[in-house]
Amino acid sequence: MIKLAKKIVKFRIPILLISILMLIPAGLIFFNTRINYDILSYLPKDIDTMKGQDILVDEFGTGAFSVAVIDDMPEKEIVKLENTIKDIDHVKDVVWYGSVTDLTVPLDAFPDDIRNALVSADGSKTIMMITFDTASSADETLKAIEDIREVTDKRCLLSGMSAVVEDIKVICNSEAIMYVVIAAGLSLIILSLTMDSFLIPVFFLISIGMAIVYNLGTNFISGEISFITQALAAVLQLAVTMDYSIFLWHSYLENLDRFNDDKNRAMAHAISNTISSVVGSSITTIAGFVAMCFMTFTLGLDLGVVMAKGVVFGVIGCVTILPALILTFDGAIRKTRHKPIIPDLGRLGRIVTNKYYIFILLFVVIIGPAFYGYSHNNVYYDLVGTLPDTLDSVKANQYLEDDFNMGVTHMVLADADMSTKDTAALINEIKGVDGVKLAAGLDSLVGTQIPTDVIPKKITKELKSGQYSLILVTSEYKTASDEVNNQIDTIKTIVGKYDSKAMVIGEAPCTQDLITITDKDFKTVNTVSILLIFFIIACVLKSVSLPVILVACIEFAIFINMAVPFYKGTTIPFISSIVIGTIQLGATVDYAILMTNKYKRARYNGADKKEAVTSALEHSMQSVFVSAMTFFAATFGVGIYSSIDMISSLCSMLARGAIISFFVVALVLPAMFMVFDKLIIHTSAGFRNKELKVDFKNAHSAGAHV
Repeated sequence: MIKLAKKIVKFRIPILLISILMLIPAGLIFFNTRINYDILSYLPKDIDTMKGQDILVDEFGTGAFSVAVIDDMPEKEIVKLENTIKDIDHVKDVVWYGSVTDLTVPLDAFPDDIRNALVSADGSKTIMMITFDTASSADETLKAIEDIREVTDKRCLLSGMSAVVEDIKVICNSEAIMYVVIAAGLSLIILSLTMDSFLIPVFFLISIGMAIVYNLGTNFISGEISFITQALAAVLQLAVTMDYSIFLWHSYLENLDRFNDDKNRAMAHAISNTISSVVGSSITTIAGFVAMCFMTFTLGLDLGVVMAKGVVFGVIGCVTILPALILTFDGAIRKTRHKPIIPDLGRLGRIVTNKYYIFILLFVVIIGPAFYGYSHNNVYYDLVGTLPDTLDSVKANQYLEDDFNMGVTHMVLADADMSTKDTAALINEIKGVDGVKLAAGLDSLVGTQIPTDVIPKKITKELKSGQYSLILVTSEYKTASDEVNNQIDTIKTIVGKYDSKAMVIGEAPCTQDLITITDKDFKTVNTVSILLIFFIIACVLKSVSLPVILVACIEFAIFINMAVPFYKGTTIPFISSIVIGTIQLGATVDYAILMTNKYKRARYNGADKKEAVTSALEHSMQSVFVSAMTFFAATFGVGIYSSIDMISSLCSMLARGAIISFFVVALVLPAMFMVFDKLIIHTSAGFRNKELKVDFKNAHSAGAHV
C-alpha cells in the first residue's frame, strides 16, 4: 500500500491535471442524462396497472391524459381554445361536452351524471379532457404540458399526473443547484470552526465536489436517474464521504510530526493509512446503499446504485485528488492554521463511564416508546401532497374537488367483445360503488337521449379499440386515501365478475400498488441492511457480540429518529420510511466502529474496562462530533430550503438522525461496553483474556498504544 501511496505523491501534478480534465466529459454527460420525475414509473413492469398503461398506448394510442379546468369562458372561446391545444405536438385529442355532440344540443340532453361531471353546478367552469400519444412522464408529454400552459396563458389549469410531474420538474430545476450550495456552505462553516485550518475545508469540498461530478457523470449507464436521486446524490455524497477527508488530514498532520515536516513522506504514509482505514469504513456505508437495491420498487435501485458509486468515487478522490491539492497548496494552508473553535468533548468520557447505569436505564425506558412510534408512523403516498399549494396542478386538483366533487379518474380496460347488456350492467354496478361520481363507456352514451349517429367517430375510437373497450370512472376520493383504495378493490371485484382479464388502471390504482409494494420493501430493505452491516462488522471487528451491540445502538437511534414524526403528529412521505433507516445505519455506524476500535485497543493494551471505555471516549468523541455535525450541516439546510416535501422531509430526518446517532454513540454505546465487557472479551478476537497489571494512563501517555 505504501508503494502505491508514494506513486500518488510523486505524480500528484499529473493526477491533479487529469482529474480536472475528466470533469469536462463527466459534466457534459451529467447535463445530458435524462431525469425521471415520475415516481410511479418505478413500479414493477409486470403488474396490471403498469401493463395497462402499455395497452393504452398500443391499443388506443393514448399514453397520458390531463383534465383541464376552464373558468368563465364562453363556448365559442372554448372552441378556439380546443383547436389551439389540438395543434400542439403530441396532443392526441381534446374532449369536452362540445366535442361529444353539436353545441346546438342542449346540456339537458346529457345524462345528469355526465352533465355534472363536465360542467360545474353554477355553469361557470367547464372540464376539458386532453389526451396525449406519449406516456405520462415522457419528455414529449411534459413539453406538451408546458406548451399548453404557454399558449393558453393560464386561462385553464391542468391537473393529472403529467401536470404534476411537469411542476416537479420546474421546481427541481430551479432548486437543485441551491441544494448543493446550501449543503457545501453550511459544511464549510462547520468545518472551518471544528478543523485547525480555515482553508483546508475548501480543499475538502473541491475534492468531494469533483468526485460528485464523476459520480453523476456515470449515471448515463442506467439511461436516466430519478429526480429524488438527482436532488439527494450530491448532498448525501458530501455528507457521507467527508469523514474520509478529515481522516486523511489528521493522519497527514500526525505523520508530519513523525517525519520532521517531510511533507511528501508524511503524505505517502497518510494515504497508506487512509486507504487501510477508510476502505473498511466505507464498506458499511456502501452496504447500506446496496440494501436499497433489493427493493421491488426500483427507485431504491436507482438511488442505491448512484450512492454506492458515490462512496467509491469519494474514497478514490480522498486518496488521490485531496493529497495532490494539500501538497500543492501546502503554504497557503499553513498560513490559515488555527485552534479548533469547539470545546474539548473528550473530557466527558469519565463522566459517562461513572454514570453509565443512567444511560442503560434511559435505553431501556426509551426503546419501547421509540419502537412503537417508529412502527406506527403516518405515511402519505400522494405526490401532490409533496408540492406547494401555489402550483397550477395543485390548484386544478383543488378546483376539481371543490366545484366538481371530483378526485381521481380510474380506467377500466375490458374485453371489447363484451355484450352491450353486460357492459351496461357492469357500468351500472360501478356507479353504485361508494364515491363513484361517474362511470361512462361507449355503451353508456348509446341508448341515451343522444342518438348513436350523433356521437363522433373520434369518441368511439377513444372508448373502443382492438381487443379492449375503455370505461372511465371518476371518483370523489383523493389518491392514496383509504376510501379510494377500498373503492378500487370493490370495482376490481365487480369487473372480475364480467371479465376475469379486465384491468383497473390509473393514478390511484398505481398508487395502491405502490403502497402494497413499498410496505414489503420496507421490511426487506431493513432486514438486508442489518444483515449486511452485521456481517461486515463481524468480519472487521472479529467478534460475535460487538456487531449485535453496535447495530442495536444505531437501530435505537433510528427508532428515536423515526418516532419523532409520530409523536409530533406529522405525516411523512413513504420513501422516508424506507430509506432513512438504511442510510442512517450505513452512514453513522462508522461512529460506533471508531469508538469500538479505540475501546478494543485500550483493552488489549491492558486497561481495565473503565479505563478502556474512558480512553475510547476521550480519543474518539471529537472526531465523532465533527462527523455528525458535518452530516447534519449538509442535510439540514436542504431540508429547510426545499419546497418539495418529499426531499425536505428526507433531508430533515437525515440531519436529525446524525445528531441522535452521535448522542447514542457518545452515551449509550460506552454504557453497553461497561455492562457487556466480559461477554465482548470472550466472544471477540483481539482482546486479552486476562487483564495486564499495568498503569494504563502512564503507558498510554508514553506512547504504548496499538
